Amino acid sequence: MGQDQVTAGIVVIGDEILSGRTRDANVQQIAQFLAPLGVTVREVRIVADEEDAIVEAVDALRARCSYVFTTGGIGPTHDDITADAVAKAFGRGISIRADARAILEAWYAKAKTELTPARLKMARIPEGARLIENPVTGAPGFQIENVFVLAGVPQIVRGMLEDIAPRIEGGAVTRSISVRLEGVREGDIAARLSEIQQAHPRTSIGSYPWFEEDEQGGFRRGIVLVARGTDEAALERVGRELETLAP
Repeated sequence: MGQDQVTAGIVVIGDEILSGRTRDANVQQIAQFLAPLGVTVREVRIVADEEDAIVEAVDALRARCSYVFTTGGIGPTHDDITADAVAKAFGRGISIRADARAILEAWYAKAKTELTPARLKMARIPEGARLIENPVTGAPGFQIENVFVLAGVPQIVRGMLEDIAPRIEGGAVTRSISVRLEGVREGDIAARLSEIQQAHPRTSIGSYPWFEEDEQGGFRRGIVLVARGTDEAALERVGRELETLAP
């Protein structure tokens, strides 16, 4: 996978995300973790704690992305069904695995806490999966082929990503430059911006309006132009052309 375009998809799982009770922080965290590895997030789906929805999302993304990351739904409660859903997506069996159980037994013994049947559920791992270490709470995630199944709590996700990093075969690292223009509207530069984009098809250019209140209580406005690409020299050329759009 050492090509220029190595991509990732993210499946965020949980009714609490869809209802707005919990704010997702993992998409940004995973994207920022992957960028220096040369992996670009291309698609994100948020799905409910429903087996069919999880299976469909995982199947769709793993078919068109180099890597897929799922977050949420691997805890001890009744609605934690991600492991079963991912096993179903790959057509594999799932059961309590000895190595995962040993990790939980050691973790809970150290914490002087009972390993209840509910907690033991976190040792259910699909056949042939590779465990992902969890240095925060012990309960492991797992990897099947190009799919990484992670917890939902951001601190735990961050810890699990450290174990994943050596498994990622990235591409060329995407870099970015920003040009901030004041007193410019998108319509003012749309035609010229389109020409620059067409002249540099391997560089992606985004336009993001901004508004700020000034000291007199009025508003200033403008645009931030962001160019992204893997060719540093080309990116610098695009940056110089974008600067010519300043009034």
